[in-house]
Amino acid sequence: MNSEGQLMTEAAHAKPNPGLFKRNPPIVGEAEAIEAAKNGDAEAFSKLYALHKRRVYTLCLRMLGNVSEAEDMTQDAFLHLFRKIGSFRGESAFSTWLHRLTVNLVLMQLRKKGLNLVSLEETINPDDDAPKRDFGTHDPILTGSVDRVALERAVALLPPGYRMVFVLHDVEGFEHNEIAAMLGCSTGNSKSQLHKARLRLRELLRQPSQPPAQERATEAAK
Repeated sequence: MNSEGQLMTEAAHAKPNPGLFKRNPPIVGEAEAIEAAKNGDAEAFSKLYALHKRRVYTLCLRMLGNVSEAEDMTQDAFLHLFRKIGSFRGESAFSTWLHRLTVNLVLMQLRKKGLNLVSLEETINPDDDAPKRDFGTHDPILTGSVDRVALERAVALLPPGYRMVFVLHDVEGFEHNEIAAMLGCSTGNSKSQLHKARLRLRELLRQPSQPPAQERATEAAK
């Protein structure tokens, strides 16, 4: 099995693990549309596209930080969905399965471009001037009463390595061992990146907000 096929298989078997931003409840008529799309019903697939294009685009934008690339990746994700929808077995929510498929596509694209997904220099440093707590655990401040728009803005401003791990763990719900396997780093490195990302987010959330161009693109997709 080639690398793409292996990643798609992993996406199909991924267990749901809700992240920081909660998923919508099951959509009325979605199950029927999925089954019809499996049988080649173009209208049913168009319905699935309409239902999920915004969330897929937002995920791509969060991970890539580039509007044009996010738009292209969204189209690629649905092209792959068209070819792979027959492998969806309902073991997780369809939105969860689709998001895993999209995440794997984005990671493959970044690898093709030769980009480092995580800085290997960002390792756990006991001398860091930071709160002493277990890395990779839930952050009560970021999971509490935080304005969602402000949080989205802050996430968009994170360095790519921090943003990638934060999105995968706190937004998409992947475990650190899964992230380590996907990014080719250690579990400790993933935890360290997440810890530093949360510290940076705290700093950003204390600053006056300046809407980035990414937010305007996200709003345009609504």
